[in-house]
Formats: sequence, structure tokens, C-alpha cells
Amino acid sequence: MLFDQFYPDEYVDSTYGIDFPALWEMGIRGLLFDIDNTLVPHGKPATEEAVLLFERLHAIGFETCLISNNQEPRVTPFADAMKTKYIYNAHKPSGKNYGKAMELMGTDAGTTVFIGDQLFTDVWGARRAGIYSILVKPIHPKEEIQIVLKRYLERIVLHFYKKSLKK
Repeated sequence: MLFDQFYPDEYVDSTYGIDFPALWEMGIRGLLFDIDNTLVPHGKPATEEAVLLFERLHAIGFETCLISNNQEPRVTPFADAMKTKYIYNAHKPSGKNYGKAMELMGTDAGTTVFIGDQLFTDVWGARRAGIYSILVKPIHPKEEIQIVLKRYLERIVLHFYKKSLKK
């Protein structure tokens, strides 16, 4: 199918609703996260909810890493607040830095999951790196113009994705 390369492995309402203990039971040991509109609204600092999530994930035993196309001044303080590894200016959807993130975590494509809110950067990059992907609905509707334009195209792909699930 034309759009298959953009289809996530799962599509859920929120990062905060994912059953992380079930992922652990499946053998997942590393979690890669996008930041904006995946963990917090676009451009916002780490929230208490996000920090508590990462504390819970680390207590379970997960390795975590943020992988963001944002620049260092955005990503470093966020990662520090979350006490996690990170890669900034990641050039998603290139798969190269997904591989680097797995190296940082000591995981591989079979034991890593990527969680993000965009099909054409997050999900496509994860697919290119051979990583299981979970697409989450964006936390907040306010986004940069280039993302707003991509969302129109995403709606078309998601329409076909949802139709493929019904088959």
C-alpha cells in the first residue's frame, strides 16, 4: 500500500495512557520519546506529570532517551529535568540517530519502542530504523506553521491507516 511506510504500529490517545508494564513484559527495555506534543505542549518545559512518568519508567527498569529535531537549548534542560539521555537536532526521519539513541540505551531495534506525535518525522523515522512505533495524538493544537501543514497530510494517511485496521 502507498502509505504503509508511515503507519504506526499502534495509535493511542496519549503517552500517559500507554501500558508501559505490558511493554516491559513483552521484552521492551528502551523507550525513545519525542518531546513537543508527545510529552508536553509545544515549547513548554518539563511538567510534573512528565517527570513522574519518567521516574516510574526508570523504576520499572526502562532505559529512556529523548530524540528531538529541536536544538540543544530546548532539549538539554528538558532532558536534565527528566533525568534521561537525549539527542538534539536529530534530523528525523533519518534513521541514523534512532540507532545512536539505541546505542546510548544499550538496546536494539527488537527491544526498543519509539513514542511520538508526528507520522512524517517520528513514525517514519522509527520504521526506517526498524523500531516499533506508537503514535500519540498531539497534546495541544497550537503548533508551528510547518507542522500545521503536515497535519493536513497526516489526516489523509491516518484515514487509510484506520481503514487498514478494519480489514
